[in-house]
Amino acid sequence: MSNPAPKIRPMLTSPRCGAKTRFCGSCRSAAVRGKSRCRMHGGAQGSGAQKGNHNARRHGLFTTDAIAERQQIRDLLGEARKLLQTMR
Repeated sequence: MSNPAPKIRPMLTSPRCGAKTRFCGSCRSAAVRGKSRCRMHGGAQGSGAQKGNHNARRHGLFTTDAIAERQQIRDLLGEARKLLQTMR
């Protein structure tokens, strides 16, 4: 029966994934060869966005018009609350 330690040693000494976990620690999986992330955090072949990020969805939530509209709504709600407070 052979000693399993020589087979495990390369795995234990390999660089680790640098991704942050939900529990504020770092991922303990081994990084993919030549990359800084494991296969689950973006080191796998074909993972990540394409060059130029053509697949990004444009929802318009942070356009100048949308931000201005939300500010107007907040102002209107504030005035309505003040009016209701004076009616009490």
